[in-house]
Amino acid sequence: MKVSQSENRKVLFNIDEFEKSKSVKLRYRNCPSCGGGDISIFYWLESVPAHSVLLMPTYRIAVNYPRGDIYLGFCSGCGFVSNYGYEPELLEYSHNCEESQGFSLTFTKFHKSLANKLLDKYDLHNKDIVEIGCGKGEFLRLLCELGDNRGVGFDPAYVSGWDEGGEDERLRFVEDFYCEKYADVSCDFVCCKMTLEHIHDVHIFLSTVRTITYNRPEVVLFFQVPDFGHVSQVGAFWDIYYEHCSYFTEDSLRRLFEISGFEVLDLWRGYEGQYLMIEAKRAEKARDLPKVDGKNLESFGIFTNNLEKTVQNFKKSKEKWRNFAAKSVEKDRQIVVWGAGSKAVSFLNTLRLREEIEYAVDINHHMWGTFMAGTGQEIVGPEFLRKYQPDIIIIMNPIYQNEVKNTLNKMSIHPEIVTL
Repeated sequence: MKVSQSENRKVLFNIDEFEKSKSVKLRYRNCPSCGGGDISIFYWLESVPAHSVLLMPTYRIAVNYPRGDIYLGFCSGCGFVSNYGYEPELLEYSHNCEESQGFSLTFTKFHKSLANKLLDKYDLHNKDIVEIGCGKGEFLRLLCELGDNRGVGFDPAYVSGWDEGGEDERLRFVEDFYCEKYADVSCDFVCCKMTLEHIHDVHIFLSTVRTITYNRPEVVLFFQVPDFGHVSQVGAFWDIYYEHCSYFTEDSLRRLFEISGFEVLDLWRGYEGQYLMIEAKRAEKARDLPKVDGKNLESFGIFTNNLEKTVQNFKKSKEKWRNFAAKSVEKDRQIVVWGAGSKAVSFLNTLRLREEIEYAVDINHHMWGTFMAGTGQEIVGPEFLRKYQPDIIIIMNPIYQNEVKNTLNKMSIHPEIVTL
């Protein structure tokens, strides 16, 4: 019988003792970034939906969707965090994926500002741009429209005509993963936003990108990923979900690029510290970096103090929200979550909340009438709240708090607002 994290006081395991104590067999034993084998398993969550951005057309499909296990391990050699139970065959990146954040004015403002920054910094005008994992093509379209560039986006989940923006002869989309067979696609700039965290073999992937751009050393790469340092500090267990098999801090991201043969040009945080942004170009050769001192994780900038502290942050956060939900139900207060994306799927499934919360709200109309993976809440639009009149709204990302409040005020709906 598998033992949950809450049932065992020990919080750090090497792979051998973890497999023995939990009666499981991990899928991987070495770090996907540096290849090291000194791994500490520190956080696990079993039987979670394998997808959180896939549209679930019925309640039955949603609650019965295939599940996988999360076993997060920390590599003391490079600081990289990965899911050592990840099974890529469970994933379905198809036209049913709905990951867009572009319906939010807050996010759109950030997107445009980021695009203008990159256009100005690297003089991206009348250039060829490749985007890896382009989603619905929103950011690539921005880069091409604002800089008069030409763009090719790669994503198996791309949906033609999704944004009703019309055809643009400067843009081309390939419904496939970016790989060596597309080495002949011209590019002056490579963009990859919120995709690297979905890739398990990160070193192999970046080495492939380096090979593809080998004859173009002037090409600049821009990658954006979630910041796991931020996640660990605030105990954001809702940012741990199955599609994200790779987790980065500032230092582990830098090291990955350097050992993969890139020179880091800039590394910075954005979106109120939630995202890491890295800019790089091909180096003459990969750097052979010394190992991290695994006994002093704080100086390495990984977590607040150490792995034990990170585990405690997650534990306290889960207890807080379990208690909040339980007390609200006791008082017959109706709760909805605002934001039906990955954070909400992880929040609801980690806490095993089904009957306690009946609906999830989202401004993305493509999601309305579908259901939350694992827990089955119906996804509705904001207008539904006029009739439902919830007592409490939990906003899944605090950065949208003002935007949500403005929407509610316009509808004369005044519930209690809380944010993760």
